[in-house]
Amino acid sequence: MSLFALLAGLLFGAGLLLSGMTDPARVRAFLDITGAWNPSLAFVMGGAVLTALPVFLHTRRFATTPAARTLRDLAAKPVDRALLLGAALFGVGWGLSGLCPGPALVVAASGNLQALLFVAALALGSVLSRRLLAPRIR
Repeated sequence: MSLFALLAGLLFGAGLLLSGMTDPARVRAFLDITGAWNPSLAFVMGGAVLTALPVFLHTRRFATTPAARTLRDLAAKPVDRALLLGAALFGVGWGLSGLCPGPALVVAASGNLQALLFVAALALGSVLSRRLLAPRIR
């Protein structure tokens, strides 16, 4: 299983590099819908959705993954304040840095200082949110 995870991660990272999702300038241009908008990443995201769709449909229909692993909680969760706030913070961070977590890890592996700082801030934010916010949300 670990070898499969490693190969899947390498494939994912290669896809991020080839698609340009690791280029903060391209990501910011994609997010700039009122200026010099670059729609190329929409095709990347569309391709990712189409590739993942059969797995999601299988999982939804059979309540298992294609590898026959059962999923504990498939119930829809309500849209609440915590979800909206988290989504907004994610979007602001993505827009300001031009990186989201997956591509940031790929860029950080190259030693890029901006990406390393982003990943460090991401890890710190994750730890702080679990310690400070999680008890209140449940």
